[in-house]
Amino acid sequence: MWLLLLLFIVLIVINMPIAFVIGISGSGYFLLNSDIPWAVLVQRVVAQTQSFTFLAVPFFLFAGNLMNETGITKNLLSLSRLLTRRMYGSIAQVNVILSTLMGGISGSATADAGMEIRVLGPEMDRLGYPKGYTAAVTCLSSLITATIPPSLGLILYGFVGEVSIGKLFVAGIIPGLIMCGVLMITVNITSRKRGFEVPTDDIKPASFNEILDNLKSSVWALLFPLILILGIRFGFFTPSEAGAFAVVYALFVGIFIYKELTWEKFKKALINSIIDNGAIILIIAFSGIFSYALTYGNVPTIMSKFILGLTTNPQAMVLIMLSFLFITGMLVDSNVNILLLTPIFLPVVQGLGIDPVHFGICMMTIVTMGIMTPPVGTAVYIVCGIHNCSIQDYVKESLPFFAAIIIEVIILVFVPQLTTFLPNLLF
Repeated sequence: MWLLLLLFIVLIVINMPIAFVIGISGSGYFLLNSDIPWAVLVQRVVAQTQSFTFLAVPFFLFAGNLMNETGITKNLLSLSRLLTRRMYGSIAQVNVILSTLMGGISGSATADAGMEIRVLGPEMDRLGYPKGYTAAVTCLSSLITATIPPSLGLILYGFVGEVSIGKLFVAGIIPGLIMCGVLMITVNITSRKRGFEVPTDDIKPASFNEILDNLKSSVWALLFPLILILGIRFGFFTPSEAGAFAVVYALFVGIFIYKELTWEKFKKALINSIIDNGAIILIIAFSGIFSYALTYGNVPTIMSKFILGLTTNPQAMVLIMLSFLFITGMLVDSNVNILLLTPIFLPVVQGLGIDPVHFGICMMTIVTMGIMTPPVGTAVYIVCGIHNCSIQDYVKESLPFFAAIIIEVIILVFVPQLTTFLPNLLF
């Protein structure tokens, strides 16, 4: 087992693509254990993807890409600008609110961050925001999509841990809104301190009629996560069927409501979805080899005994696990962390009487935050690359936002009712 972990670390260090890191290190364990038939290796690759629930992932990815091409983003941006025009750091506040609204559309923090830096980055430059601050707000606010449904991370967690995806979707709403509030407060404090976009008397607050007019054009996007949750709750469709519904809904809105979905935009969304799905499915397929090797080597049991030996306090245990996930998130892709660590941590959590839905929301927040931290964070390099910003500037400006999110997660750990209230009410 130590050889498997050593090979994993070596391949990570030499910067091999993560899917092949998992596949090669897992295969190495099979090759060194002559008592395991090699046919099992191939079977685990195939078996890992043979899940009806997993069909939700490609469907939701395709739906998110379609919605980004239909004009929904443009309407949500207009609503966000209206709501924040009297706030300090108005355009930075737009960044946070847009991420909250887009959380119910894209389901992907990386996609959200990449889209927003292209849309809002040039305007924030024009208004005098430092590039590092712009990148930090864009990256960290996209973390809201980790909990606002339909989060792809929650789908993977529910798929691997056999936890109700419907409950996870509902549980993420309140934490997502709290995160929006926490980040808006952070933007307000930093903007006041540094004099970003100080509101003037000639700027009037948004009137009720203005908000109502904007809501009329944005209502199709705002209804989407609500329809998904109610549809799953009342049995109109399963999570997988909800993904297929999301694609049909995106096509309907793009063609008949906003009338902006052209054949060229459809092809662009389809190509992007194929690329995104290819990368995710390759990781998931190869994780079957690695997960089987960990299980065969009795790693989950060993880890459970070690962790339980540290403390028996449930909150302290969760904080230890989340600290470990934060460190691994800095080094390994978030989807990989979900696939590999959920089977290890979830039995420990359930053994301590912690609701797996509550733990899933906390875990997704911390794991997704890994894509926003160097040295491996994909969202960091995408945003900084597009915005021509140095990693050093990004790290310096992001510290207040990281602190705000960590405070929110600690609150969630000690007040689990914030995540369990809605699922218990609806389910």
